[in-house]
Amino acid sequence: MEGVVEKSVAEMLDSPKVKPYLPVVLSVEEIENILNGIDLSAPEGHRNRAIIEMLYSCGLRVSELVNLRISDLFFNEGFIRVMGKGSKQRLIPVGVPAVEAVNFYLSQRKFMTIAKNAQDTLFLNRRGSKLSREMIFLIIKKESNRAGIVKEISPHTFRHSFATHMVENGADLRVVQEMLGHESILTTEIYTHVNSEKWRESILRCHPRADKGRLE
Repeated sequence: MEGVVEKSVAEMLDSPKVKPYLPVVLSVEEIENILNGIDLSAPEGHRNRAIIEMLYSCGLRVSELVNLRISDLFFNEGFIRVMGKGSKQRLIPVGVPAVEAVNFYLSQRKFMTIAKNAQDTLFLNRRGSKLSREMIFLIIKKESNRAGIVKEISPHTFRHSFATHMVENGADLRVVQEMLGHESILTTEIYTHVNSEKWRESILRCHPRADKGRLE
């Protein structure tokens, strides 16, 4: 029996460690490049900018974004109201750039012909109806390609980037958890791994005796 236990322990020690899943994250510069690359002269330009600003400013899921209503915007108070998973509402602070982008889009939206069931829906397609999740993916793909981003990104990438940048800048993990609408703090802790991984790579890259060939 003792030999079996020793063998089991040895196998556990020898087994390869599985790295935690680390999501794709954009740098602040890459996000700025995407925003600055949007063609604001195009009919959908200000809408697309407002979409990306909101995704990054508030860390929204794509489902939360497409279901966002004008009546959910409390810009004077600096918050938006979001209906998250399990029909749970939460309030999220919203930054000035996102507020300005949305307000500019709203000044154009009032001239649209809007479907009856979409009067309170914030983001609309050219037919005046609610945007689909698939359309948000296409918008992100188009605008990231225009900016020359080579990473494989999606709307969720801006949520990951929001959370990672918050943690990097010292935000309390519980606050980030509440803003993201995570049930468990364990889900939010992935962003501490992202931060640690970038920190580790930075040290190894800059250290004069670093073995750069071992970086993954």
